[in-house]
Amino acid sequence: MNSLVHTLTFSACCALFATLGCSEPASDTESSSAAAHDNASLDDHAEDSDHVETPLGTTMIGDLEVQCAQGHGETAPGREMHLVVKLPYNDNGATVVRAWIGVEDRLDSLVALGEYAPSHDDYDIHAEASDPLQADAAWWIEVEKPDGSKQIGSIAFL
Repeated sequence: MNSLVHTLTFSACCALFATLGCSEPASDTESSSAAAHDNASLDDHAEDSDHVETPLGTTMIGDLEVQCAQGHGETAPGREMHLVVKLPYNDNGATVVRAWIGVEDRLDSLVALGEYAPSHDDYDIHAEASDPLQADAAWWIEVEKPDGSKQIGSIAFL
């Protein structure tokens, strides 16, 4: 009985591999057509108004003059927003950048960790706006240098 189970299992595996091995590889035309479709989708995505980064200007975070831009349109309560932070120095991502939308004490805010983008030498942060959004809310940015020192500042959102 045990040898019958092994024989059936082996036969099923062989049939599966034979079926997979018989499929024709995609032609160069089909491959380039699929790649063109994928690239067109990326181009359409890049033109989406939610992915446009609008400069917010510069702000002082401690002794650092930081450039910021916002993506995903205008800020609304509970909505995920995108902040781009450009530090005045390059340390290849060794600095930790956090941000939140709300008030300085972080009350009712979700703090998000920035992801360093080496191709742009900046930090991308996706944070959800507090809900309700306080009247004095802003983007709050915390910069923690490799030496452990922290500085906090803010900039108005869209």
